[in-house]
Amino acid sequence: MHSSDGGSGGGNGSPQEASVLDAVLENARNRRYLGQRLSTAGERVETDDLVDIVRHGPLLEALLDEPLDRRGIEERLDVSKATSHRFTRWLDERGLGERIDHRFRLTGLGEVVAEEVLRFEANVRTARRLTPLLDAICDDHDEFVVEPFADATVTVAAPEDPYRPVERFVELVRGSETFRGFNTTHMAPLVLGEFHRHIFDETETEIIYRPEIVARLFETYPERAQNAVERGHLRLRTRGDFPYGLAIYDDRVGIGGYDGTTGLMEVFVDTDAPIARQWAERVYASVRADSESLDAES
Repeated sequence: MHSSDGGSGGGNGSPQEASVLDAVLENARNRRYLGQRLSTAGERVETDDLVDIVRHGPLLEALLDEPLDRRGIEERLDVSKATSHRFTRWLDERGLGERIDHRFRLTGLGEVVAEEVLRFEANVRTARRLTPLLDAICDDHDEFVVEPFADATVTVAAPEDPYRPVERFVELVRGSETFRGFNTTHMAPLVLGEFHRHIFDETETEIIYRPEIVARLFETYPERAQNAVERGHLRLRTRGDFPYGLAIYDDRVGIGGYDGTTGLMEVFVDTDAPIARQWAERVYASVRADSESLDAES
């Protein structure tokens, strides 16, 4: 998956956070071509070697934290003396570790490999947790990156509680003084009065909808919607299509995936991670720049 770079959003993250995000996005853009680049270079790592490295992930992680002697390796990993000897021999043979003053430490190569194994595990874990969202936006994976959502809250609809994602979404709106977002359909069902009370009267709101969705909003709440727009409390913009639903609150960002048939929110994923906010701000700025303002007169 890779992300649209989205231009310069109104993000409030630090320069360091922005640079980290830039690196994540650049890596995401390039990763689909890595196989081709590696094949061209003619230096592919054997599959068995890759599997061996992942299998030794706990050892690499332990030594990434601190140098350890053999006794420390045995205690940290709960392995036998024979296994610790095999581990340290493996490190030495592959140039990933070295022994200094009776303790084993990672080489520069070993540190990089250890970090990449942890990154791989983190991304696989995140992708598994985000499976309901990835399935819901499967046609638009190219517009989404996984890394910023490693610690996200994932709320999934269930047969006995189909509105759980919507309830989580509205709960966050209720606790936020501002709200911006775009969506493939209504942010919440039109019959959900509490959400629309917030966007009409309480929360400073900017929403980007498809034109027909805006029309239905005004059909359902003609006076309240018009008054909110006239006061400048609710700013509406329109655009042809969206990859998914995006929500930006005071201190969290969220992504919604919808059932293509019913239009109901199937999953909502939200996080307060600064890098996720940086990503969301960029995506929102990109979508907003390609939208049209709906003023009070129109």
